[in-house]
Amino acid sequence: MVNLLLAIIYLAFISLGLPDGLLGAAWPTMSMDIHAPLSWAGGISMVISAGTVCSALLSDRLTLRFGAGRVTAVSVAMTAAALFGFSFAPNYGVLVLMAIPYGLGAGGVDAALNNYVAVHYTSRHMSWLHCMWGLGALIGPYIMGFTLAHGDGWQWGYRSVGILQVVLTAVLIFSLPLWRTRGSAAQLEEVVTMPDGDGAVEPAEPAKRKPLGLLDVLRIPGAVQILIMFFCYCAVEQTAMLWASSYMVGVDHIGESQAANLASLFFIGITVGRFLSGFLTMRMSDPQMIRLGAVLLFAGIVVMLLPIPGIVNTVAGFVLVGLGCAPIYPCVIHSTPTYFGADRSQAIVGVQMACAYIGTMLVPPIFGVIAQATTLALLPWFLLLFSAALIVMHEWLRAKTHAKSDSVTDSAAH
Repeated sequence: MVNLLLAIIYLAFISLGLPDGLLGAAWPTMSMDIHAPLSWAGGISMVISAGTVCSALLSDRLTLRFGAGRVTAVSVAMTAAALFGFSFAPNYGVLVLMAIPYGLGAGGVDAALNNYVAVHYTSRHMSWLHCMWGLGALIGPYIMGFTLAHGDGWQWGYRSVGILQVVLTAVLIFSLPLWRTRGSAAQLEEVVTMPDGDGAVEPAEPAKRKPLGLLDVLRIPGAVQILIMFFCYCAVEQTAMLWASSYMVGVDHIGESQAANLASLFFIGITVGRFLSGFLTMRMSDPQMIRLGAVLLFAGIVVMLLPIPGIVNTVAGFVLVGLGCAPIYPCVIHSTPTYFGADRSQAIVGVQMACAYIGTMLVPPIFGVIAQATTLALLPWFLLLFSAALIVMHEWLRAKTHAKSDSVTDSAAH
């Protein structure tokens, strides 16, 4: 039963990634059909991001009241409804309206499932689950491309993914009894055998408590550090993902189509890296994995800055940056219950997701403004700045938690 629930969660992560690439793949055709300027895709994206921030901040309250299983099922159903709404949208206004449940649903799934897996499963599953998200994000555009190539239009691209989401909603509804038995012995074994040098999280059902608000979370020692760390990570990932192709065109002077193909290696690096990270977590703790990711990040940026003619160092640098990004996101989330306790982790993970979406929404456009005023060649230095802030926050968090642990030990000794 435990393995069945884990398989369902894997499917949920694939479905979470499926819609993410649809808008970008379909927008050139959509914009002509609904007579919208090409730049208006940004408005839809921002509404989706705002919805995800809202649902992430509400995740602790909703999960406490309804449980992770119900929140996930309803969130996927909202996403499915939004996708069908997109497929029937006659104009831009309807697309913006449908973007609201789209964002709310995506944020609800993200926050609820990330915390559930962090509390109940080992670190390897967190890495592989985010690998499944990458798989979904790669498949989504291919589904849209298939429907466009066969003359079915972008509407059927959205409907096809919407149908898959409806099927997953039904599976989640039927699986609700499995979520209620999460304190089973098999699941306890999953967590207790976690090869984490800092110890495992007690996965038992947390005591009844009131939901934590944003200010409550910020008052928790170490919370600010882990939130800034997560913000910085998402700033690095999304800025590199958005501007890799433009950097190759503007700095290395290669063709646009070749740059688009080579830039995809960054995303493939993240997906493959997360698959490999699942095996490495069997021997390395979450903090060690985060440090390994940071080392690869710095190595990739240094390679990009080497004065080597041609495109080789840029491509190698972006691949290394992708591999460096791979373990950081899942391992930060998985370590959250260890640092703060299972009873407070849902609230903190929810705010982490909000910080992720804010970083995704704000930082890449900020670099665009900087690059337009100066040069795209500043991209490696921009990534280096946020990577350095990330590792500083991580080591600060480690120092604070170890100091807290030592003080508790000293008190017990006396």
